[in-house]
Amino acid sequence: MGFNVEKLFDEVLDPRIVGRCDHKLCDILFIALCTFICNGEDYGDMELFGNERYDWLKSHLELPNGIPSKFTFERAFSAISPQSLAEVLEGEGANFVKDLMSKQICIDGKKLKGSSPKSKGNSGIYLLNAWVAEDKICIGQSRIGTKKNEITEIPKLLENLSIEGAIISIDAIGTQTAIVEQIIEQKADYFLALKKNQKHTLEYIEDSFFLEKTAFINEEWEYDHGRFETRKCSILSIDNTKSPTLEKWKDLKTLIKIEAARDIKGKKSKQNRYYLSSISSTNAAYFNQLARKHWGIENHLHWHLDVSFSEDKCRCRKGYAPENLALFRKIALQRTSRIEDKLSIKKRRYKASLNNLYLEKSLLI
Repeated sequence: MGFNVEKLFDEVLDPRIVGRCDHKLCDILFIALCTFICNGEDYGDMELFGNERYDWLKSHLELPNGIPSKFTFERAFSAISPQSLAEVLEGEGANFVKDLMSKQICIDGKKLKGSSPKSKGNSGIYLLNAWVAEDKICIGQSRIGTKKNEITEIPKLLENLSIEGAIISIDAIGTQTAIVEQIIEQKADYFLALKKNQKHTLEYIEDSFFLEKTAFINEEWEYDHGRFETRKCSILSIDNTKSPTLEKWKDLKTLIKIEAARDIKGKKSKQNRYYLSSISSTNAAYFNQLARKHWGIENHLHWHLDVSFSEDKCRCRKGYAPENLALFRKIALQRTSRIEDKLSIKKRRYKASLNNLYLEKSLLI
């Protein structure tokens, strides 16, 4: 992937009035991206980075009127259409993920706590993210009003993605018959968690695993830092089932039960989790891994956004700024993650802030 500033942001529509702007939009966006890669967090950091790295930036950008002020950055990120910037994220995904065939796309929401500090529970600003588990790449983002709005926003996010051949995994809130039908219509498979929001289906599956003998079982265990966890996966094929309860789930092929047991320094807990899938397979280990990989979006995306990029501390909430800045953090995270060395994400960001050549490694990827 080349280091071409104009090409990187050429799809972004400029919302500003032509002839009344002192700075090129691509210059503003490029400085913002570099700031996030180099351990910056807000508009003030963008202005500071620009002034401190002026000579280096001038070798790549036009900068017709010097470095934009923090107020210019704020106005730009508040006004740019998130749909326009989303094309940059999709372009990143297309460059890093060449083929989605049989890959798992995890759909999950994340609350921007800093942008809605007075909200409680499931209210506030949420972003719905689409994450390719195998490549650790975010390929889509959509803003939702509250967590409950995920049901209506998931179809919109899927519409904007080319998911043919992929496996879509969603938490229980997205286990809806309409979403299942859309996934199948877009020629993908689904692996969906099942909870009490689909009461009758859940009860039917619980009874099925109680009454029927499962021939395909896989058990995994994991020990790390005082935490011991086992995950026993059992599956049932429903190819010959004519139950009205299950017929409403289009192309449903397999029922999955995972019995998870956890021991953290003597404190034990158990939980049974159930899933629906359009994948026909007798490989219980495969489904065990699908369930495990779904939470990669929490560990490799949401965790880093909060811990490495301090997303929850960001108080920007004017206009479109919350989702636009969140999108830039994701791009910075993905570029930083792909540098091949033994440093942590946080250390890589710090090193990029000290070394122009190291910064260019992430921009050249």
